Amino acid sequence: MKERKTPMRMCVGCREMQPKRSLIRVVRSPEGAVSMDVTGRKPGRGAYVCRNAECLKKALKQKQLERAFSCTLGEETHQALLSELESLEGQDGAD
Repeated sequence: MKERKTPMRMCVGCREMQPKRSLIRVVRSPEGAVSMDVTGRKPGRGAYVCRNAECLKKALKQKQLERAFSCTLGEETHQALLSELESLEGQDGAD
């Protein structure tokens, strides 16, 4: 039986290739709303980021998400993404 290849994606923060399952997808919906996509199934344009706040902060500072989504992100979107990631980090520790 053939072994399946692990899909790899690049983190927009640290620019490292990692297995898709170890990253979190950030998605811009067709309506233009930017949010975390934990399931990886939301419709829209996606970009991947590591599961730590430092990579997300770096991606926001370098405007990597804005470049990936071809739009500008406001400060409230930055804060929403950071708080969403921090709540996810809290859940991972409980497992």
